[in-house]
Parts: sequence; structure tokens; C-alpha cells
Amino acid sequence: MLDTRPRLIALGTANPPGRYPQEELLQRFRVDDPRIRSLFTSSHIRTRHLYLPEAGPDGTPEETQGQLLKKHRNGAIEIGGAAIRACLEKAQLQPENIDFICCLTSTGWLTPGLTAILIKSVGLRPECARVDVVGMGCNAGLNGLNVVSSWAMANPGKNALLVCVEVCSAAYVFDGTMRTAIVNSLFGDGSAALLVRAEEKDEPMFAPKILGFESQMIPAAIDAMRFDWDDEHGKYSFFLDRDIPYVVGANAPRPVGRLLARFGLKKRNISHWIVHSGGKKVVDAIKYNLGITDWDVRHTHSILRDYGNLSSGSFLFSYRRLMEEGRVRRGDYGILMTMGPGSQIETALVRW
Repeated sequence: MLDTRPRLIALGTANPPGRYPQEELLQRFRVDDPRIRSLFTSSHIRTRHLYLPEAGPDGTPEETQGQLLKKHRNGAIEIGGAAIRACLEKAQLQPENIDFICCLTSTGWLTPGLTAILIKSVGLRPECARVDVVGMGCNAGLNGLNVVSSWAMANPGKNALLVCVEVCSAAYVFDGTMRTAIVNSLFGDGSAALLVRAEEKDEPMFAPKILGFESQMIPAAIDAMRFDWDDEHGKYSFFLDRDIPYVVGANAPRPVGRLLARFGLKKRNISHWIVHSGGKKVVDAIKYNLGITDWDVRHTHSILRDYGNLSSGSFLFSYRRLMEEGRVRRGDYGILMTMGPGSQIETALVRW
């Protein structure tokens, strides 16, 4: 019997050229409030890649919502295109070889969507099938991977592309409040493009098979992560509830438990954990509730340290570091986990 389960074939990532230490951001925008400064100088984030505007006379960036949307579009073309080209180079493919593309973003609104814009700018075939997913937030990477994997499994041998494009600096509001400072201190800009294919001939490749997915929504916490419209500033403003780490952490064992049970596995069978870099408290809560170690989430921590929270693409940056590390062996199982608005937890089981 042919094994047509999809595989993660190749990955490319990209970030804006501007990389900023947290302390430099405080100086650039003349932040004196000790409470806000403490958010930026916490040791779990050191640098982030960002598209930054020039500061106004008082040190505060002056960007209208229209300018932020333009920044999202232009930045998405730059880093989204770069991630796709890097992915295709690793897969030894050309743009015309892509049959399906799914783009994810929560940092700007476009019609036509990013898929159409990237098909044109990168040079994918006009007949390439496409899906845009907008507004799902940090968990969206695995929601999108589920869609792309299903398409690949239904179309054996065809090349499907998942593209996470997040220009989080296009969703910043600078108003001196703790609410916006939490967001401004945490999120970075980045893109990841992942090639997925279901093809029996790929068996010799060292590329993990996707075995299954499990989801868990937390309806009681539906408003814990959300965009609100700020009338005073004429912009969207992202809100993070302070209790979200504990809510997500307490519910994390539910989808993981179901995923393991479906495949007759125990937690000890999992060699690799790729967890979304949602923030130190979120990761600590996941560790505590799942009973995993700092070593298990070492790449989650390192991506948070070097890039901040990259929203939907964060887990793919961690996956890249795992593969570059050279510790994965054939037969190893891994669990991928993302968390975001809904409140939502997404998980996937893979095997190399």
C-alpha cells in the first residue's frame, strides 16, 4: 500500500534587515517609564527584526493606519518573497513548480490577499491554487499546515507551499500605556515558507511525515487575545490578557493527550518538542503543565531571545534550528504546538 502521508520537504525563513537590541528601541523612542522599560529589558528577549519608522519630535513614531497597512504590504512582499525563494532553493525547485499556496497573516488586511500578490511578485504560475487565512493569530501556523497537508495528501506528487508572513510592527500603537507596551516589547517581524508534498518517492529523504493534528479551543477565554479599534489613535490595537499564560498552560495537556492516544504513544516516546515562542510566561506554563524540560524547549527559548514572538511563523523558526542542530534521528517522533487567539491550542505529530 502506498504511503501518501505528507512530508515537510523544505523550509525557508526571512526577516527585515533591521535588527534592534531591546535597549536601542527604548533609546530610539525615548521611553522613560520604568514599568515599560522593564518589559523591554527582560532577559528572555534580546533582539528583534523590525520595520521601524522615523521617530517624531517627541520620539514617538507617527504612523497612520493607512501607513501601517502599506508597511504590512511592502514588508510582506519583501520577507514573504525572500522566504519562498529560500525554500525553493533548498527544495531545488523553481517558482513554476508550485501547485498550491496558503498564506497566513494577522498583521494587515489586503484584498486581493497575499497569495495573489506573492504569486505575481515571486513568479508562481497563474493557475496555482491559493488560500488566504487572515486573523487567526499565533496559532495559525498549524491551522495552515493542516490545510496544506490535506491538499497535498489529496494531490500526491504536487507541491504545496505554506507561507507565514507577519509584519508585527505594522500592528504597533505607541501611546505610553502598559497594554500597548506589552505588545511592542514582544513581537517581531518575520516570514517562513514551508514546502509540503505527499509523494512515495520522497521516502529516502530525511523529511518528517505529518501523522495527525489535534485542536483545542478555550471558549471562556475567547477575548483574551484580540484586536480592538482605537478611536483615539485611529488604529487597531492588540490586547493580551495577563492571565493568558496560565489559561493556555492549563489546557495544553488536552490536545497533546488526545494526539498521543490516537497513535498509541506516551510522552516518553516524543523526542522533540517544537513550541510556539509566545513569551516566557507562556512557555513556562506549557513546560509546567506538560512536564517537559528547558532542554525540550531550547529552540523555543532561543528564537524568542533572538527574534521575539514572530506570531504564526515562530514554530517554523524553531523547527529550522532543530534541523540545523543535527540531533534528529530516523524514527524520532516530534510534537509541534502553537497557541493564539480563540483562545486556541494547535498540535501536530510528526515522525522522521
